[in-house]
Amino acid sequence: MHSRHFSDARGILRSLLAASLLAIGGCSSLPPGSGFARTPGAALEHPEATRLGGLFLDRVRAEGGKSGFRIIPAGSDGFHIRLQMIRAAERTIDLQYFIFHGDDTGRQLTTAILEAADRGVRVRVLIDDAETQEGDEPIARLAFHPSIELRVFNPLRYRGHWTFLRTVEFVLEASRLDYRMHNKLLVVDNAVALLGGRNIGDEYFQVNPEAQFADDDVLAVGPVVPQLSATFDEYWRSKLAIPARALAQEPSSPAGEPPLRGDSQADPLAGILSRRLPLFWARAQVICDSPEKRDTEEGRQVGRLMQRPLLARMRATRDELILVTPYLVPGAEGMELLHELRAQKVRLRILTNSLESSTELLAQAVYSRYRVPLLLDGVELSEIRSLLGNSRGSGQGAAMSRFGNYSLHAKMFVFDRESIFLGSMNFDERSLHLNTEVGLIIESPELARQVAGRFEAMIQEENAYTLRLRSGRTAGESDLAWRTLEGGRPFETGTEPARSAWQRLLSRLLSILPVDDEL
Repeated sequence: MHSRHFSDARGILRSLLAASLLAIGGCSSLPPGSGFARTPGAALEHPEATRLGGLFLDRVRAEGGKSGFRIIPAGSDGFHIRLQMIRAAERTIDLQYFIFHGDDTGRQLTTAILEAADRGVRVRVLIDDAETQEGDEPIARLAFHPSIELRVFNPLRYRGHWTFLRTVEFVLEASRLDYRMHNKLLVVDNAVALLGGRNIGDEYFQVNPEAQFADDDVLAVGPVVPQLSATFDEYWRSKLAIPARALAQEPSSPAGEPPLRGDSQADPLAGILSRRLPLFWARAQVICDSPEKRDTEEGRQVGRLMQRPLLARMRATRDELILVTPYLVPGAEGMELLHELRAQKVRLRILTNSLESSTELLAQAVYSRYRVPLLLDGVELSEIRSLLGNSRGSGQGAAMSRFGNYSLHAKMFVFDRESIFLGSMNFDERSLHLNTEVGLIIESPELARQVAGRFEAMIQEENAYTLRLRSGRTAGESDLAWRTLEGGRPFETGTEPARSAWQRLLSRLLSILPVDDEL
């Protein structure tokens, strides 16, 4: 089965079962392996003693507390910079990901991690368990190296890959398993960090013609890096982070690594370290949920909620707010915020997925209910096409663009073209309340202009659908129109662009489900 359709089917089945059973509750318990012995672990205390830590020491001092940043928009560069960071490590590597697949890119990164451990680098890997797939077993090899520790966040009890059994367990323990770690973070020698929206997998690095998830990372050096390491340490010590040794037997060795497919063989890290690719120096705020986010939100313990500083920054916008989010399910709270901003004459511009480009049919179906209210409020709404007319700013090479499988996965906000948010959080109910997230608010007009410029390129009608209402203030879904370019000529349709009539029909049927809180 095509991976796109398999993901849709699994997500729909899970959400339908969850919607029917969450009302009667699920058993809540600690995850399996909670009693297994664990060492606390901590980030490297003296990163300045490493090569990476020493490279920017003088510049950091000269900048007086600012950190250096560079956005990595190209998917293949996102893979290469991770590979290069791991190979450059001298003392420590910390990785935290929602998804870490054992596909082509995942196996190459796993091999690089093992090679780093062989030369004495201490490695900590923390991964979520929601999207573990058959073929991901090579990742488990990491747990059995003496210099590597692998922990799994909130794991399932069933360790196989049969979707039905995983779904049944998910539903029966919904109150525990619905809570996921969505963070994405890589820190090397506590000196260089990489975070953003990309998971580990071929589709996230845009090297798989069948699936292209456009995303962004930001590389960081300076004072912000130890702050990011502190968030990793907090998750590492969480009661929900279970040592993989408590869950599985040692796997057999996998086949050799295949060559990387893609458009770029660049060396982005070398360019940054040599100063050929400049960093932008700015003050930044690390925003991150506590690992026990649910307990914090419900008042059972003191902690951090990422939505608080992020929504506060959104409310402080004076002139223009740009949102790039693959999943747009604002809920009542988000809609109230957006309405407040529009009442203050703030220009709101949003780029999200179209039904045609989306890989999560249920999320797309629920989002469709918000389009008319947003447009009536004066929000400028664009939906990305799966086949781009121009790949500039997309992170995707021209060779991959021709396959027509482009899908938006980036999560970036621009505030008054003065500062940006970049991280793992979508503007949806799941990111706000169910998943843990991490990100940065960077006070940099240069980066804000860079992200806004790419936004402007992507919303051009050769790359996106511009949504508008054909009638007045009482418009309904049937009054929506999608405007784009076809063959270089303006084209408008009242029929939602989709990959098939069946996809369009199923989306309409799913849109009636009351599952906003799950998305």
